[in-house]
Amino acid sequence: MEATVAERGQITLPKEVRDALGLVKGTKLTIEIDRGRIVLRKDIEGALQRLRGIAKLPPGIENTDQAMRELRGRAPGDPSDI
Repeated sequence: MEATVAERGQITLPKEVRDALGLVKGTKLTIEIDRGRIVLRKDIEGALQRLRGIAKLPPGIENTDQAMRELRGRAPGDPSDI
């Protein structure tokens, strides 16, 4: 695959690349130079920040530790009284 640098320094990523990485308008990329190569990385931190707070704990579960105990059972030596 190839891309050409335009007059203002812009490039268009091929559709196959955009589709494979789920890149849509507004997706943030980090740019690094590594031994003469340009490395583009999808910024997943922003996506993780948007997801934070979406998942809600079930009724009666007060925190993630308690939720994990419900799912996995109590670990040996678990000091919690929950």
